[in-house]
Amino acid sequence: MPVIRIEMFEGRTADQKRACAKAVTEAWVATCGGTPESVTIIFADVAKADWAVAGRLASDPKPGS
Repeated sequence: MPVIRIEMFEGRTADQKRACAKAVTEAWVATCGGTPESVTIIFADVAKADWAVAGRLASDPKPGS
């Protein structure tokens, strides 16, 4: 039973997550086998203030802006 964790910035709608879950499930089954019922997806919404890349918070203004 695969567990697929998707971490992303908060703000996606339930409809967007539903469509993503469907697409990811279909892609998993097509490429790795199994059944849709065996695929679990966990969405983790993360605030931009809690996500950093290259030492900068995603919530910080971009340099030069």
